[in-house]
Amino acid sequence: MAKLLMIVGAVLFIIGFLMQFIHIGKLPGDIVIKKGNATFYFPIMTSIILSIVLSLIFYFIGKFR
Repeated sequence: MAKLLMIVGAVLFIIGFLMQFIHIGKLPGDIVIKKGNATFYFPIMTSIILSIVLSLIFYFIGKFR
């Protein structure tokens, strides 16, 4: 369990570091509505891409376990 938590922490650290350089939240298909002082942001495409990537990662982790 400890090894799994360390791997998950390392992966989250690397993803967080890379997100500084790659603007994942600005993809075509993401909904941004600005009215006055309020902004509504709904990242549809970002959510779909992250879901696919995480599904593939967990599939390969499960397959080689």
